[in-house]
Amino acid sequence: MQKRNKYSEIEDFLADESFQLWILSKKDDQNWEEWTVENQKRAKLVENARLLLLAMKVANSDLPPSKIQSALESTWRKIEEKEIFQKQTIRSKVAFLHKYWLAGVAATLFFAFLSVWIYENNFVRTSNVVTYNELIEENKEGLVEQTNNSDKSQIITLSDGSSVLLQPNSKLSYPKIFTGNERKVYLSGEGFFEISKNPKKPFFVYANEIVTRVVGTSFRIKAFPDQQNVEVLVRTGKVRVKSNELIASSNSKEVVLLPNQALRFVRKDLVFNKITDITKDEILVRNVGNIEQLSFEFTDIPIAQIFETIEQAYLIDIDYPKDKLKDCHLTTSLSDQPLSEKLRIICKSIGNDTTFEMNGNQIIITSEGCN
Repeated sequence: MQKRNKYSEIEDFLADESFQLWILSKKDDQNWEEWTVENQKRAKLVENARLLLLAMKVANSDLPPSKIQSALESTWRKIEEKEIFQKQTIRSKVAFLHKYWLAGVAATLFFAFLSVWIYENNFVRTSNVVTYNELIEENKEGLVEQTNNSDKSQIITLSDGSSVLLQPNSKLSYPKIFTGNERKVYLSGEGFFEISKNPKKPFFVYANEIVTRVVGTSFRIKAFPDQQNVEVLVRTGKVRVKSNELIASSNSKEVVLLPNQALRFVRKDLVFNKITDITKDEILVRNVGNIEQLSFEFTDIPIAQIFETIEQAYLIDIDYPKDKLKDCHLTTSLSDQPLSEKLRIICKSIGNDTTFEMNGNQIIITSEGCN
């Protein structure tokens, strides 16, 4: 699989059976999509190879004879130049080209521009793509990367107490300790964020081509590298979203989102679509999780029921002494609080001798009973 890191010519990709399978049959067993978007220059080379391969599948053409003749003449000139160059360098590659591709390249090249329309309408423009790896390279701090390769969401607790519910096939990079006057993290995939309030130290989430800025709130970001759109949905508080400065045509315009509002960023066109009523958007409604639907306002509610609500929201397990806490009730507001702060408030309300310990998706409560 590592041999493709050395590919420098279009022919290298055309000769790779797994590449052909990915382009022609949409079967990506070798993770071509993820590998491609990791590097902007690589993405351009892959795109050129893709156009050639797709062009060979074009059945008919309405092009006038003059254009076909012109394209053929230009194509053969390129082939002759390439053949001379190849003979001077690597004999084996020339033999390969003679055997498999020279006969087809002439017909392929003049059809290639027919695939441009497909590319423009179905793929992100390479010049505007911002990848997760590029974002990481821009950061000069030492970052910790958490990758969720499981089929369940994972809880990540940051040094400031903020929590992130990281979804499967997603990853988050963040510093061990936030320094300076900003807090920055980098997301690839999907995560639900609950940010500790600190007006003097705003929190930034970099995800593909957008930057989300908050002080203290809860929201979801969905930014997978192989999808056309980036989505931001606000549960509580207020967030500000703008284009990443790495985009060539980026501007400083910000979109402000309030609770139950969302934004869909169309990566191909660099367009922000604000959604003021998320209940009318079928895609958003379909993807809303437990943590965004459940209420964390409790009035004289048994502790067991509160723990059950938290388990459902975060998809975690809470181990606590049920017999000692069976008669405990609690009245409190836990909305707009990160998971660690929710647990701290609950433990303090139960009694001074009540503590909690977080170990991944497992929470252990230690207590001698209610006050």
